Amino acid sequence: MANVVVVGAQWGDEGKGKIVDWLSERADVIARFQGGHNAGHTLVIDGEVYKLHALPSGVVRAGKLSIIGNGVVLDPWHLVGEIANIRSQGVSITPETLMIAENTPLILPFHGELDRAREAQNSVAKIGTTGRGIGPCYEDKVGRRVIRVADLADDATLRLRVDRALVHHNALRAGLGLEPIDAEALIADLKAIAPEILQYAAPVWKVLNEHRRAGKRILFEGAQGALLDIDFGTYPYVTSSNVIAGQAATGTGLGPDAIDFVLGIVKAYTTRVGEGPFPTELLDDDGERLGTRGHEFGTTTGRKRRCGWFDACLVRQTCQTSGVSGIALTKLDVLDGFETLKICVGYELNGERYDYLPTAADQQAHCTPIYEEMEGWSESTEGARSWADLPANAIKYVRRVEELIGCPVAMLSTSPEREDTILVTDPFAD
Repeated sequence: MANVVVVGAQWGDEGKGKIVDWLSERADVIARFQGGHNAGHTLVIDGEVYKLHALPSGVVRAGKLSIIGNGVVLDPWHLVGEIANIRSQGVSITPETLMIAENTPLILPFHGELDRAREAQNSVAKIGTTGRGIGPCYEDKVGRRVIRVADLADDATLRLRVDRALVHHNALRAGLGLEPIDAEALIADLKAIAPEILQYAAPVWKVLNEHRRAGKRILFEGAQGALLDIDFGTYPYVTSSNVIAGQAATGTGLGPDAIDFVLGIVKAYTTRVGEGPFPTELLDDDGERLGTRGHEFGTTTGRKRRCGWFDACLVRQTCQTSGVSGIALTKLDVLDGFETLKICVGYELNGERYDYLPTAADQQAHCTPIYEEMEGWSESTEGARSWADLPANAIKYVRRVEELIGCPVAMLSTSPEREDTILVTDPFAD
């Protein structure tokens, strides 16, 4: 059976939640493979709105197994609160429907404190983090001092891990003017939360391989977007993990041969939250119009998103680095009513033309977009469920996007409702 990876192909906020939910109805297992609760998904199902952050989108679907993989960093207190909130909306979450990889790193309170302290004291250039401790936790993982889910099961191991982490963090905190961490209080808090987390702990790599051998369909769910990838994003204004599709394998414990189809989620225009380069950003009435019509406010932070025209160069890059098989084009209806639409087809930098965004930060900041203009449409595309429902110019826009990014449209989304989707290619087709 086919296994599908879903990745954001821009700077995040592309509408992954709806697409993952749409696909999860046909999947048996839905696995998160990177990121933390800094990313948010909004699902609208039969008029009910679900806001998810750490939980995989599949939890709202009965009969599905949802997995938090080892590539995720997990705030245990946030997770417990999120589970309680989703349960209050009538969703059943049990150890039979949710599993957490035993080797998942834990975000602790001092990670968030460090994150916020650094951002507050960074007088050179703010990164624009959410301040939730994602980056510091990944740093501890690489530094081999992180506390993982399995460590909660043994008091001696837990104390050893805490002591090792605090040798590093208390030195950092002293330099930032923060009080040292109370080791005993932290251990007590971790012991208190441990039963809530350990009930979901499992050897996820083994479970997933067993499901794969049994012919189950696995949907790998990414967070953020490929342009925030720690290696291939607009560094240093990026997240602290690999976001591209290859992370689905290492972030869950399945080999790369388990991936059959990579679906890149792409908004019909471009948005970004936080700091960093944005070649097609619009600081005019058109940008305001995109933001207002698209309800461009972050699910997690509530921050207003920066808006701009579609950047075909950036999406072409992410389609290549993630090996995208097809894209899901979302929010086409936001473009309804524009007389003229623009698509970025290249950049001008120091008198030279580029068909990709250079790696150097100073070059990225000075790239000027080269636009191709297209005639817009006055008719509404909202709620369209077939090509016949779309205006001719909307179809021309979609086809031009396909040509410029070198990747076909597999799905087309025309509203937040899951049924308002035009399926071109079934990612789960055998």
